[in-house]
Amino acid sequence: MKLSRNIFGVGAMTGISRIFGFVRDMLIARVLGAGRLSDIFLAAFKLPNLFRDLLGEGALSAIFIPMFADSKRDRNFANNVFSWLLVVLLGLTIIFEIFMPAFVCILAPGFSADPGKLEMTVVISRIMFWYVIFICAAAFLSAVLNAFSKFILAAFMPVMLNIMLICALLMSAWFAPTTVLYIMAATVVLSGILQCAILWGRIRSGNFGLRIIRPRWNGQIKSMLQRFGVSIVGSGFYQITIIVGTLVASFESGAVSWLYYADRIVQLPFAMIGLAVGTVLMSSISNAIADKNMRSVYIQQNSSMRRSLMLIIPCMVGLFVLAEPIIKNLFQYGAWTPESTHAVAVAIMIQCLVLPAMLISQIYSKTLYASQDVKTPVKTSIVSLGIAAIIYVGLFYHLGYLAIPVGVVISGYVKNMLLARACRRKGLIHIDGRTIRATIGFVLWAVALGVGLWFAPIDNIISLCVAIAIYGILYLPVAWFMDRKL
Repeated sequence: MKLSRNIFGVGAMTGISRIFGFVRDMLIARVLGAGRLSDIFLAAFKLPNLFRDLLGEGALSAIFIPMFADSKRDRNFANNVFSWLLVVLLGLTIIFEIFMPAFVCILAPGFSADPGKLEMTVVISRIMFWYVIFICAAAFLSAVLNAFSKFILAAFMPVMLNIMLICALLMSAWFAPTTVLYIMAATVVLSGILQCAILWGRIRSGNFGLRIIRPRWNGQIKSMLQRFGVSIVGSGFYQITIIVGTLVASFESGAVSWLYYADRIVQLPFAMIGLAVGTVLMSSISNAIADKNMRSVYIQQNSSMRRSLMLIIPCMVGLFVLAEPIIKNLFQYGAWTPESTHAVAVAIMIQCLVLPAMLISQIYSKTLYASQDVKTPVKTSIVSLGIAAIIYVGLFYHLGYLAIPVGVVISGYVKNMLLARACRRKGLIHIDGRTIRATIGFVLWAVALGVGLWFAPIDNIISLCVAIAIYGILYLPVAWFMDRKL
């Protein structure tokens, strides 16, 4: 498997998805603004996304892929896991449909101060939660494809959601704003159905024969459930921390939306680079560890770290310098106000500082999961994300909504430090001198160019694009030379 090619492919597909995602967010900002209606949609959308991360792309995928590789890609094992997953998802959906008012009160208690806001959030959440069944199933199908080194289609699937929401928003001129919320909620569910159907068809066309069966309890499922139970604590703690952040932010009008848009901007380079690296490394390092070829593991880790840091560091510097021009030119239209632009920009300037730590943590955590060490990532998540939750609550009185990005940055570096220490103790990682020298060079060169970028005159979207292009043209050749020669 060609590591760089697969990382580039996954990153490119993720980038396409995020571009459509920004178009979607621009339309949401234009149609709903950054206030009551957008808070309702984004809070309701957060619930199914939490369970997608937890059951689909989080703990389950991290446990399933190494076990599936060890089973020599056994079809019966995959069928059984898939069937158990659907049973669990259906049960969860029924529970949340019944008790949704209580869950929404926990997620966004501040909404109760605005008459009708909490009630509308409950209704939209009930519609949208059916998305959980289909998107978690789609995430499992993506994990099966990834195990066969088929990454591109799965990475492209999120584009379906963004394209369909864009179409729904374009129809908003013919409907009342509250009606648009219902249309968007139904569109989210329909996109999950389509993603699931497309991935299912791709697996069937590859003659793997994945199908739904009567779930059977056996030794493999028992072993997987034990590992999953440990892993879900860490993933669940992460979701709880997100809920705490939303809960705290809900007490400041507009803060849920400000933090959402800031996170969307910061997550773009991480998704294109960090998540792509993690997705591909999970399979390649699992195979190398299974073959007891630690030299291959170290080579893949250092190569991935250098190439990804070469790209993520200038993104961090660029976001810090250009946060306000980016938000102003992307979102400040229609119902979006200059105050919202400034609020989001300040959050970005803080949160972007965590990008290098997030990226390196992906390499450390995927290495641990590939070695089938589930407990260590969980322990580090509990400690670091517990720190984040404490910062959210403790600093909100002093910093307002900015307590959330501050907590994200501090907890991100704590997690990175703990994962690095665990990997070194187990002999699972070795960072060579070439990687260290290159990283220092990337930082110095990116910061030097960032100082010049700070004084660049940026008045519109064209000058913004020109500034970013010049920054990239000047940075990349020198950084590439550093990667090859230092």
